[in-house]
Amino acid sequence: MKRFAVIALACAGVLSAQVAKQANSTYQTEDGRKSVAKGLADPARDEKQKPLELVQAMGLGRGMTVADVGTGIGYMLPFLSRAVGRQGHVIGEDIFDDFLASAKQRAENQNLQNVAFVKGTETDPNLPEGQVDQVLVLDVYHHFDYPEKMLAGIHKALKPGGKLVIVEYYKSQDAMPNGRALTHIRLNKPDVIKEIEANHFRLVSEREHVPGSQYMLILERN
Repeated sequence: MKRFAVIALACAGVLSAQVAKQANSTYQTEDGRKSVAKGLADPARDEKQKPLELVQAMGLGRGMTVADVGTGIGYMLPFLSRAVGRQGHVIGEDIFDDFLASAKQRAENQNLQNVAFVKGTETDPNLPEGQVDQVLVLDVYHHFDYPEKMLAGIHKALKPGGKLVIVEYYKSQDAMPNGRALTHIRLNKPDVIKEIEANHFRLVSEREHVPGSQYMLILERN
């Protein structure tokens, strides 16, 4: 039975990797990323994404350091910047230069003086070791091609007791338009929790973020 369990886990890992590869296909070209960026910059996004509610649920305080992994065009940076205040720090991370350029421009346009940027890789967010209070992964976890390595990098960056905040789509018919979540999202919520907890985190809380579409997990670094 143990052998079959190992085989089942291996097969599940292969299938998950295939889904992640499909989810990332649009991001492999500049034109594809431009198309994605338009959606990320949609003014109507606030109503759906609920950024103020998200930041409140994170429990960020003045003077904290928070990292936005997979920041994209920097959508969350203004909200995070205000939450941690002038004495706090925000780190915007992405693996694509064009996304980082857009995020930097957004920060400059809004005079976000407590925001800095790092370029990560598919296996490491390259965050400063032991200096981060919270890491936000918003609509990005299903894009991790190498989740164990990314989680190791996030774990290394967090201070003792630091938090990882995941906002992710349900893997269900109605979570995304046209049933896209069934093929676009790598894991369902219970398996996301299992995967992260297996990499030295402990689930602290979970909540519905966008009813029927997205959930929010807060996990503490072990």
